Amino acid sequence: MTGAAGCGPAPVSYDFYLDGYGGALAAADFSEVMPAAVRLVASITGARGVRDDWDAEQADAWRRAVCAAADAFAEYGEGRVGGFSIGSFSVTNYRDEGTTGAEVAREAALAELAGTGLCWSGVR
Repeated sequence: MTGAAGCGPAPVSYDFYLDGYGGALAAADFSEVMPAAVRLVASITGARGVRDDWDAEQADAWRRAVCAAADAFAEYGEGRVGGFSIGSFSVTNYRDEGTTGAEVAREAALAELAGTGLCWSGVR
C-alpha cells in the first residue's frame, strides 16, 4: 500500500493496522484517512514516520497512534461531531457538544503515546 496519491510507502501498513492494532476498516477506508491521521500524529510527536533512533516500543506506539487516529477520522471525519434526524429516524455519533473529529482523534492518539516520551510540544 502506498501513501497519499501514490507518494511512496504508507508510514503504517494495512497489515499492521489489522494485525498489530486490531483495526476493522476496509483497506480503501484506511488509505483514505491515513493522510489526516499521519498529519495529526506528526503534530503531536514532531515525526511524520517512525525514526531510526526509536526503540521497538516507541515505533509501535507511533504506529498505533496513527491507527487510533485513523479509526476516529473514519468514524467522525475531521469536522464537528454530531448527528442527524429524518422523521422519526435519528443517528447520533457525538460525544460532547462542540467536539470535533480531530479532537477525538487527538485523544485516541495521545492514549496510544502515553508513557513513550513521544508527545512533543514546543518550537523547533
